[in-house]
Amino acid sequence: MNKLFKNSVIFIAIVIFIMGFSSSYSSLSIDNLAYVLAIGIDTASDNALEVSFQFSTPVSASEGGSSEKPTSIINTVTASSLSNAINLVNGYLGKQINMSHCKVIIFSEELATQGISDEIYTLINDSQIRPSTNVVISKCSAKYYLEQTQPELETLISKYYEIFTNSSEYTGYMPCPTIGSFFNSLTCPTCQPYGILGGVQLDSSNQQTGETNSQKDYSLKANNSSITGQNGAENIGTAIFKADKLVGELDALETIAFLNIRNQIERFLISIPDPLNNGDYLDIYMSPVKTTEIKVDTSTTTPYVSVKLKFDGRIYSMSENAKYLSPEILDKISSTCNSYLQSTFKDYLYKTSKDFKSDINNFGTSALKNFFTDKEFKEYNWHENYKNAFFDVEVNTSIKSGMLLTET
Repeated sequence: MNKLFKNSVIFIAIVIFIMGFSSSYSSLSIDNLAYVLAIGIDTASDNALEVSFQFSTPVSASEGGSSEKPTSIINTVTASSLSNAINLVNGYLGKQINMSHCKVIIFSEELATQGISDEIYTLINDSQIRPSTNVVISKCSAKYYLEQTQPELETLISKYYEIFTNSSEYTGYMPCPTIGSFFNSLTCPTCQPYGILGGVQLDSSNQQTGETNSQKDYSLKANNSSITGQNGAENIGTAIFKADKLVGELDALETIAFLNIRNQIERFLISIPDPLNNGDYLDIYMSPVKTTEIKVDTSTTTPYVSVKLKFDGRIYSMSENAKYLSPEILDKISSTCNSYLQSTFKDYLYKTSKDFKSDINNFGTSALKNFFTDKEFKEYNWHENYKNAFFDVEVNTSIKSGMLLTET
């Protein structure tokens, strides 16, 4: 009996061993898969698409390991649809494409203005595409954006794609939209989609020259910044959609306003007029104190939106002889900051309603509370009436003297 039991255990162990190692020769082996890191989608002639797939290239230790620049391979195909493009590249590579590690999807501005619902639905329907994949709308072609993405501080381009949106939390210069949130907004009766505004650095010989100041810094967008470096791609600003079509853009300052209303920012730097020195500006590091308060009055077809925000701030730029330590001066700076931010937020909100007619702020969710049934809300036609909205913005800030310097 013991011998039979022993032989049975050995037989089972051999079977498990064979089955475990035989999988390495199957068609789904890692050696037979090509992992996509990013997808770029452009327009082509005859209503076709030009789709670019970016794959990572491993760097061997003998070539320098982590000291090497991140490298990648980009294959481009023209096809009648995104699904056909994937199929064609599968045949070309001799390996099966796997998109479970895709970090970002780039749409060209030209394609986005025509509408990208077909591509969004196709991608979200693919079980390999993760809902957390970021969406970028490029001012240049998507293929060129991919070619120019050469991160300086990462040896793996996949790592760069994974973390590049983190800066939205502490600069507010770009949002962090995903294909999951984009798809939800396409089908949502209370909000509209948006994407990261991407582009490529201008050639240094073509960059604008002349005097710069902190206010001009905030008017920058991707494809129009003063940044130079090895990484040619840049992401500054927000791409605004109405349904599936691109309708406008936000610059850096407007994006800060947008993220504050959506409660998607931890801190940000803002430059306000110096109340003590005409023509000068103070840099203030701001942090939201609590969630933005939003109320929407829908008693008429002209919605009235009330927004209240509260911030703590510290003076970031300070000169040697500056007298920013007294309570009276700090109160004056706080008052100036309130006025400046209220004006900035109002200008931004009216731009979304009058120019873009797009509620990317998700005010519709607050408006929905005013209706007893979904039918009543649909009959109100929020997306159409948003263009008639009026806004009231209240900002309350408490400014302290500095990051380290305080009155003792």
